[in-house]
Amino acid sequence: MSASSAFSQAVLSWFDDHGRHDLPWQHNKTPYRVWVSEIMLQQTQVVTVIPYYQRFMASFPTVQDLANASTDEVLHHWTGLGYYARARNLHKCAQTVVNDFGGQFPQSVEELESLSGIGRSTAGAIASISMGKHAAILDGNVKRVLSRFHAIEGWPGNKKVADDMWLIAERYTPAKRTGDYTQAMMDLGATLCTRSKPQCQICPLVNQCEAYAQDRVKAFPNSKPKKEKPIKAVRLLMLQHGHEVLLQQQPNSGIWGGLWIFPQQSLEQELFDHELLLQTKIKGVEHGEVFRHTFSHYHLDIHPIRVQLTHKVEQVAQAPMLWYNLKQPASVGLAAPVKKLLESL
Repeated sequence: MSASSAFSQAVLSWFDDHGRHDLPWQHNKTPYRVWVSEIMLQQTQVVTVIPYYQRFMASFPTVQDLANASTDEVLHHWTGLGYYARARNLHKCAQTVVNDFGGQFPQSVEELESLSGIGRSTAGAIASISMGKHAAILDGNVKRVLSRFHAIEGWPGNKKVADDMWLIAERYTPAKRTGDYTQAMMDLGATLCTRSKPQCQICPLVNQCEAYAQDRVKAFPNSKPKKEKPIKAVRLLMLQHGHEVLLQQQPNSGIWGGLWIFPQQSLEQELFDHELLLQTKIKGVEHGEVFRHTFSHYHLDIHPIRVQLTHKVEQVAQAPMLWYNLKQPASVGLAAPVKKLLESL
């Protein structure tokens, strides 16, 4: 038996006995269901994804249902999952599948990869798990397993390192039971070969693992070269009249794209200079506790200001406005800090 066959056989044998076989997306493995799960699982743990996935599938059981939904409906179902560009790409991709492919996902990895939000690894996962195609994946879990197994030096985000890892991933991916192997590698990385507390003693690959032999398991994969994140600050104005709070919709691109948030203001501005506050009399002002929300590229220190108004303000800005009823919440997409602040009200 070749080294690559021995590797895949060890992983599949472990999966048969110890892998996860009852996740929601493992039943009725259509390209649509697998695709939605793969997008949700990017940067997000399985335990967090499961309830979101179940609600999403209940509301959008087919790709046609998702394509026909409004952006607000899609973002509302994504509220709290973060990385909202995933949801916007998901919606756009569904519309492309319906309009350009007759509602059927394309069958090749190359065509799948051409769709919005689907990269090489996600395309491989959809093709192997739902279509039985011989296609490799290289998500975060697989990178961790392979980088430890071969003690691969260098940050996997580096193109040269990633290219080398793709060659290894393709070599190990078996022609038979490819879908099971794909799921097995993700499970192995998520449950045994974890980032902080790997369970090496019960890993099926431990006897050939170079990182384990060198007693350097936690050194792999090598970390991204550190760069200090800049810190920005913003005021969020919670303009409240009775049980209603004013929200504005962000443009589709950029941070919080398409989501509804409180009106923003820089700390350099005078609080009562805001165009919306010039329209009304104020009953009271309450400064909330400053808290930090971290994005991939910077930290944002949020200064919430609760302002009680004597009457509702009218539309004055270009951005769409919504008086959000706290007792009967609208089904719209909310940025995570906004959701947190609304719950505090």
